[in-house]
Amino acid sequence: MDLPLGSPAPAFSLPGVDGRTWSNADFREPLLLLVVTCNHCPVAIAYEQRLIALAKEYAGRVAVVAINPNDATTHPDDSFDAMKKRAQERGFPFPYLRDESQAIARALEAECTPDPFLFDASRKLVYAGRIDDSHRDASKVTSRDLARAIDAALAGTPVDFAVHPAVGCSVKWRR
Repeated sequence: MDLPLGSPAPAFSLPGVDGRTWSNADFREPLLLLVVTCNHCPVAIAYEQRLIALAKEYAGRVAVVAINPNDATTHPDDSFDAMKKRAQERGFPFPYLRDESQAIARALEAECTPDPFLFDASRKLVYAGRIDDSHRDASKVTSRDLARAIDAALAGTPVDFAVHPAVGCSVKWRR
């Protein structure tokens, strides 16, 4: 994680697969979770169901927002049309947004997909790290790091455990 704790959430206005444009102001929940992710990465795919479950578990308390910044010219599976199809097939209960300019991913200093960034009620960064300790197999998870960070933020306490970097495929930056 390079983005320092306490950094403000970047302002955004991004198109969603649902046909509307989303911005920071659309989210009133106490916490905002921005997840830089994509369609093609096996790690991002492995975490889809866990992110869906997390969004449902914390509904009303955490706004989960998925953001895909990948270059669709080199990775056509990450095109906006493919994103629409993926969100519909998987039944995403959260907005899935296209960061075509890659400005938001750059502002977050995202390194991989999926890469979660948790912001508190004042929209300051309180956690950036892995989702859990088993990206390959959900049944082998022993530490739900992101959920622990959410619980701490909801309680108004700092993260009190070792933070491990997010794991996944590199962000596909435009050349």
